[in-house]
Amino acid sequence: MKEKLTHFYRLLSCTLLLSCLMLTACDDWFDDDGDDDDVPAYHDETYADHLDTPWEMVFAPDGRLFFTQRPGSVAVVDNGKVSVWLGLDSVVLEVGESGLLGFTLDPQFSQNGYVYIGYTYAASKAPLKLVNKLVRYKENTSKKPVFDKVLMDGIEGNYVHNSGPLEFGPDGMLYWAVGERYMPDLAQDPNVLNGKILRLTSSGEIPSDNPNPQSYIYSLGHRNPQGLAFHPQTHELWSTEHGPSEEQGCCRDEINRILPGHNYGWPIIRGSETKPGLETPVYHSGDTTTWAPTGGIFITQGNWQGSLVFTGLRGQALYRAVFDPSDATKIQRVDRYLYQKLGRLRNVIQGPDGKLYIAVSNQDGRGDPLSVDDRIIALTTDQLEDSNP
Repeated sequence: MKEKLTHFYRLLSCTLLLSCLMLTACDDWFDDDGDDDDVPAYHDETYADHLDTPWEMVFAPDGRLFFTQRPGSVAVVDNGKVSVWLGLDSVVLEVGESGLLGFTLDPQFSQNGYVYIGYTYAASKAPLKLVNKLVRYKENTSKKPVFDKVLMDGIEGNYVHNSGPLEFGPDGMLYWAVGERYMPDLAQDPNVLNGKILRLTSSGEIPSDNPNPQSYIYSLGHRNPQGLAFHPQTHELWSTEHGPSEEQGCCRDEINRILPGHNYGWPIIRGSETKPGLETPVYHSGDTTTWAPTGGIFITQGNWQGSLVFTGLRGQALYRAVFDPSDATKIQRVDRYLYQKLGRLRNVIQGPDGKLYIAVSNQDGRGDPLSVDDRIIALTTDQLEDSNP
């Protein structure tokens, strides 16, 4: 029975996704101009393959790589072997872009074993009502997950713009980006949590020093923020965020410096537009270019140290934002790497070895997957620079 239901909902997901893409697509379908669908177009070190829509990646202190797969699992790579650490496919519902998405480890993971997971589930199936939830698990001494507690629940979802990335800040607080579920006006509504970046304690409480001490909201006016990263020197929060698409407009994907209580303007302003009381992005992709930016990190070692690196779905590339050396709040330029060499790229992190680990997302319903996709690949910054003509 469970296998039939799972198959049914995957079919439902595909059907609804096709409809969603016609009306509310966030980025175009990937068009592969190559002749060979079975051989990667770019030489790289494959760290894991035959995955299903990897979304978030985190290295544990012991060297294991944890990653989420959108249909409903948390997997781990340990000594080159991939295994499922936690299966939630009977709970998570993948419809369009919903599913098991955000994931992070507690800053004290080595001591307390806590992990944090954001996902979408069906509160009701007829009619279908999607809801986003944030939970905490604990890894026991046998390295097995044990449910601990629900931190947040009841945030309404949709086929797109749901639960986003999770990131602990230098202040020990947990930050969770939540999309506006393709209902733009929600981003400006202080009474709902959609279209916001949220800040909470590791046990799910509202911090007393939040902009509003009665609310989880840290910043508002967001469309679909999919990357969160803290600057290693200034400790300020930065985000990557999808700009408008389809009937809402085009392009103008954003890199934002997130300040507490500030309003980032969606859907009132976009791109370089300004209005008193609203924040214009530090940098955006322009009026004719789309990145569809996803996970981002600040590089902490090597010749790219201090740069913000993020991936692109429709952009089919890895991007490096280079900051003004005299002003850590300004970006001089954004360089592009791996353009159309791997397809859609979902996330990037820097490993303990200094390499960049990149999640390829061609199985997400909008790509043209190779037989080995989806994958996590590893590259040095020197290799990336050599890859550009």
